[in-house]
Amino acid sequence: MGTASGDDGQHMTHHQGGGGGERVNLSARRPFSEALRSGLAETFFPDDPFRGFGALPPAERAWGALKYFVPALEWVPHYGLDKFKFDLLSGLTIASLAIPQGISYAGLANLPPVIGLYSSFVPPLLYAVFGSSNNLAVGTVAAASLLLASIIEGEVSPEDNPELYLQLFYTSAFFTGVFQTALGVFRLGLIVDFLSRSTITGFMGGTAMIIIMQQLKGLLGMKHFTPKTDLISVLGSIFKYRHEWRWQSALLGICFILFLLSSKHLRKKMPNLFWVSAIAPFMVVVIGGVFDFLVHGDEHGIPIVGDLKKGINPISISQLKFDGKHVGIAVKAGLLSGILALAEGIAVGRSLAMIKNEQIDGNKEMIAFGMMNIVGSFTSCYLTTGPFSKSAVNFDAGCKTPMSNVVMSVCILLVLLFLAPLFKYTPLVALSSIIIVAMIGLIKVKEFIHLYRIDKFDFCICMVAFLGVIFFTMVIGLSASVGLSVLRALLYVARPATFKLGTIRGTEVFRDVKQYPNAKSVPNILVLQLGSPIYFVNAGYLRERILRWVEDEEHICKGHGQDLQCLVLDLGGVTSIDNTGIGMLGEVHKSLGRKGIKIALANPGLQVTEKLVISGYIKDTVGEESVFLTITEAITSCRYELQMFRSKEGGSEV
Repeated sequence: MGTASGDDGQHMTHHQGGGGGERVNLSARRPFSEALRSGLAETFFPDDPFRGFGALPPAERAWGALKYFVPALEWVPHYGLDKFKFDLLSGLTIASLAIPQGISYAGLANLPPVIGLYSSFVPPLLYAVFGSSNNLAVGTVAAASLLLASIIEGEVSPEDNPELYLQLFYTSAFFTGVFQTALGVFRLGLIVDFLSRSTITGFMGGTAMIIIMQQLKGLLGMKHFTPKTDLISVLGSIFKYRHEWRWQSALLGICFILFLLSSKHLRKKMPNLFWVSAIAPFMVVVIGGVFDFLVHGDEHGIPIVGDLKKGINPISISQLKFDGKHVGIAVKAGLLSGILALAEGIAVGRSLAMIKNEQIDGNKEMIAFGMMNIVGSFTSCYLTTGPFSKSAVNFDAGCKTPMSNVVMSVCILLVLLFLAPLFKYTPLVALSSIIIVAMIGLIKVKEFIHLYRIDKFDFCICMVAFLGVIFFTMVIGLSASVGLSVLRALLYVARPATFKLGTIRGTEVFRDVKQYPNAKSVPNILVLQLGSPIYFVNAGYLRERILRWVEDEEHICKGHGQDLQCLVLDLGGVTSIDNTGIGMLGEVHKSLGRKGIKIALANPGLQVTEKLVISGYIKDTVGEESVFLTITEAITSCRYELQMFRSKEGGSEV
């Protein structure tokens, strides 16, 4: 295809250029250093955060870089009373939610209740400085609390050695912070992308189910319970200790749950009254505490939280455990919970930012979360991130900047300094009720149904996480779901789709003939679209698939008394190719050459063209005249050669 000379050769050039003289640029070549730098930049800096810095003076570049890593420098100079009045309302609202949630989630992790308040004081201040989201409210989260407890309890019992148990929580928070900060600094947020939305939905739903089951301990006023999280163990423990059930606690808990559910229903019916559902958990704590104090509930089957000492966070840096015996479990707990916390925090931040048409930087968020947890581990805090419930309340309250987190932190400070002992009489059943109602919202049945309708494989990924958490452990459920997601991605890479293209009537547009049944195939010519990078993983499959397409097309052509003359490969969707892929194209060329079928390449990208030229595939195998800008030009050239071949055959017969 391209053996014509003289006038014929000029005709070929005309067709290849589409009449405009443009040809595929086969001489474009980039130095290896430039190609490597470009590849790394696209991988780790897709947002190109420092674009335009090169033209600035050194001082301005340094200031710009500082503002990038400390986003507070962007909004603080322009901050005023007009924004503060909104942030003040938001901060007060989320503080009313942070107090009961902090105490509740600390109990979920088998930690002293005051640790939950500590974790709502220091981390929000750091997030206000380093965070990039105007909507995120920082605090502890139920899923991470339970995950940490399930991992650390396997090594140290909170009843037998509470001091070491607490120290391992601090240590795991430190490793979480180091891990998150490193991901942000080195732009490795792509690791979090392995947690697909389906995985997170299933994992959070399964975790919510387990947490609800575990709260039956507080709801029934029980004193003994299993440390395991799977459904069988939890149910077995509930019935094993049924002699500990207290009807007084259960009755009070049902009343609290109905009150909280009613406040949520009111919020749905009247969105302007969002603050009612926001302060409802705090009201439950206050009402429950007053009721328990008046009736001496602790003596009548309604256990209470117990003493909460006043004072701000004590320094805990000396309590971090780095000895070989326990550091392994702290690293494991820190990394697993850190990835989960990042996924939740970034997903929540992005979702709320999209509603306001704002942008957040995932890498900045990782640095902010990392700094929160590192400093938090030094100041008696355990893992914190951006929980959905608190952030949604912050958003609904009309927050404008991260200053709402500062207001919340100041409120928690006042509680720690003056009001903490008053929460001594908070019934455990009140905290259990708050957790149960919060967890109900995480079981997204509608999302499960939506996944089933849209993508059965995504539904399976979701269910693996959901059922894995419920019937085994949180780690097994999460790992199995991530593994299935990765397997799916590998299958897409190893078995990429190929499409036979036909032309839409009256146009030069080529589309998949299966999607567009009216698309007309080109006589004697097979047009295939390859829509995937060609690597060693999929090269063998693509070779067999291309040859099978050719074989099927040959049968179709013979049915019309014709022969297949040309194969056009549309490489517009092939972003890269390796040596094995180039070898595969060579093998296909040889196989088709034995059948007298020509090959033409259409619209190869820069990275693909570079490899094909350097390897000699274009020059020594297909020839430069077989590379075209468009499918139309490739078909025109093929038709021309076919006509020339037929005219020569006709002349020979004469």
